[in-house]
Amino acid sequence: MANGKRDTKFEPDDSALRLAVLIDADNAQAAVIEGLLAEIARFGEATVKRIYGDFTSPGSAQWKKVLNRHAIKPVQQFAYTTGKNATDSTLIIDAMDLLYTRRFDGFCLVSSDSDFTGLALRIREEGLMVFGFGEKKTPDAFRNACHRFLFTEVLRPVAQKAAETTPAPAAKGAKSAKKPAKAVPKPAAAEEPTEQDFPRAFVLEALDKAGDDSGWAGLGAFGSYLNKLQPDFDSRLYGFRKLSDLVRARTDIFECEERAVPGADAKVLYVRARER
Repeated sequence: MANGKRDTKFEPDDSALRLAVLIDADNAQAAVIEGLLAEIARFGEATVKRIYGDFTSPGSAQWKKVLNRHAIKPVQQFAYTTGKNATDSTLIIDAMDLLYTRRFDGFCLVSSDSDFTGLALRIREEGLMVFGFGEKKTPDAFRNACHRFLFTEVLRPVAQKAAETTPAPAAKGAKSAKKPAKAVPKPAAAEEPTEQDFPRAFVLEALDKAGDDSGWAGLGAFGSYLNKLQPDFDSRLYGFRKLSDLVRARTDIFECEERAVPGADAKVLYVRARER
């Protein structure tokens, strides 16, 4: 007989954010879906997963192969007229309907289209989290309208990244007017960002603001401040899987120190700018 009490052993993730994942099929690639969903799982539970597009068009064939596997609900949207994107309108209307149900803690908007900037701002006004996912071509307006923005390039499978950087072999029997010089394979290091790519001044400014009077800041506080100032900051863009890996490796910029947590068998990483 039921006693009216909830069996909490089936609810280990009560504190997880309930997220609505809305994907613009016209401005996202199916190849990143596994990495995308894994990344979203770090923030919370994807209780709604919908994708919007015209799935009768050849361009959507890539998505048809993965929708059932990942339990993503397709929302068919025919193009009413040439040059107008009906998909965006349908996604925005659905997002507002979901917003007013008050059942969600945040939204994941997957697109590289700046048309969703207003939607992101409206969701933030309701006090909900907004996570954006798009390519590096995404305009700054949409990136900065999100609490966090992640580039989908870092979510691609390793095999796909390697294929994109490997030059295609010449067609057999193909002739050229001028025999080109022997191609030199691009070294693996060329894929790593250069010092010029690393936003050194921005990172040091954020560290200064997050630190205490002595300049030390906990890694968590430092990372949180970085994302508040620049929602699309991601250590993976600079060749490091985690922020902790980045600060430990860049000994030319940072000093690191692990401190024991009082009353617990754990340590917290602290970081400060290295004196020059």
